[in-house]
Amino acid sequence: MSMELKQQMKLAQQLVMTPALQQAIKLLQLSRLELVTKIQEELEENPVLEEQAEPVEGAQDAEQSEEPAQPEETQATTLEDKNTLKADSAEDLRDVDWEAYLNSITEGWSSAPSNKETPEDLPSVEATLSRGATLYDHLVWQLKLSPLTDTERKLGEEIIGNLDEDGYLRNSTTGELAQRLGTSSHAVEKVLDIVQHFDPLGVGARDLRECLKIQARVLAPNSPELLKIIENHLLEVQRRDFKKISKSLGISIADVAAAVKVLSGFDPKPGRAYGGESPHYIVPDVYVRKVGGEYIVELNEEGLPKLRISEFYRRAIQERKYRGETKDYVQERLRSATWLVKSIYQRQRTIYRVTESIVKKQIDFLDHGVGHLKPMILRDVAEDVGVHESTISRVTTNKYVHTPQGMFELKYFFNTGIRRTDGDDIAAESVKDKIKQLVAGENPKKPLSDQKIAAELDRRWGIQLARRTVAKYREALKLPSSAQRRRIY
Repeated sequence: MSMELKQQMKLAQQLVMTPALQQAIKLLQLSRLELVTKIQEELEENPVLEEQAEPVEGAQDAEQSEEPAQPEETQATTLEDKNTLKADSAEDLRDVDWEAYLNSITEGWSSAPSNKETPEDLPSVEATLSRGATLYDHLVWQLKLSPLTDTERKLGEEIIGNLDEDGYLRNSTTGELAQRLGTSSHAVEKVLDIVQHFDPLGVGARDLRECLKIQARVLAPNSPELLKIIENHLLEVQRRDFKKISKSLGISIADVAAAVKVLSGFDPKPGRAYGGESPHYIVPDVYVRKVGGEYIVELNEEGLPKLRISEFYRRAIQERKYRGETKDYVQERLRSATWLVKSIYQRQRTIYRVTESIVKKQIDFLDHGVGHLKPMILRDVAEDVGVHESTISRVTTNKYVHTPQGMFELKYFFNTGIRRTDGDDIAAESVKDKIKQLVAGENPKKPLSDQKIAAELDRRWGIQLARRTVAKYREALKLPSSAQRRRIY
């Protein structure tokens, strides 16, 4: 068997991911905040890119001057009147005693006019910045106000430093703390008891039971049955099995309900008021407004830097001022800047077209709310816009639209359809909204089970769902089960 070398020609189609295409795809899936950060990074790294300044007053005047031609007499009169007004205004401004005027305003603002502060006397910008108090700061402040010895205060700081974000002492035991600090467990327990009665009440507890018992002893000192419920029947409280608690403690169901009502006012995570991240504020990428009976789509360009290619470098390349490596570098930076500007434009245009397509299909939702949301999948919009489904998926992720019905992520509008008895489909989000309505309007003493909710959906709106599907939607809405929603009192 002989071996030989041959040359063959093969014709095939292949998608090549050019750098420009890769950049466009990356920009497409960025959120608004990430896009602004990316643009700022490019402005710092690429000298060919410039941020376009806001229109100056002279430019605005030039734009406003582009008006329909007027008769010469009228035009001359208008110009004369304008010049007269400008001259009068200039003379009026020269006659104003600005120093006296500003002093009078300052005196009006100040509560003590005679004690004027100079800029040197004012606090620095850093001194005016503030942040929310942490749990550690809040507890240490109380510790310093307590009549303790230096040793006890040191123990208190160690205990506070070992609390988690919920305010629990979970990671360290009193024995470990005592061994680490070279003291007795009794001394640690004594200081821990003091910390546990700081505000917020219950911090420093080792578990949920201890946390609730600390609050019960202070907030409900005359309710011994409440301590017994916390000690032995928290699981029954969660299941709302008041009959079993009543039988075990030998008290009436009404007394159990009263004790549980007090218990529901306790905080199981006392440290959470001082922990967690700061709230995130969403800025919409696009607005949908109703104007004259029609919905108008508007891109939100506010806060997005407007980019342009530097004329200095463009002319330098055209006039061949650079040679060798410098020329290659400037040309490469110029290409990179051009790709970025085009990619941002394409991103904004795609978001606009996708939103426009969604608006056309969801007019009833915009007019009447979530109950009229229509089923829609990525393919519907992809075919309308003329792009691939993956592009629609990237465009609708982490992009938000402000509508007359509120703020929504673009991905919110894509819902699977559920067939109704009348033949029409209804969106899954609309079904969830109807489940929420049924639970909100139920009798709290006789809450609707998942099976009854399914029956009501079929009777009122012709929506046929299995009990398991209702339970899945209810859990997605973070609604408790019927047993947990039941109220006896």
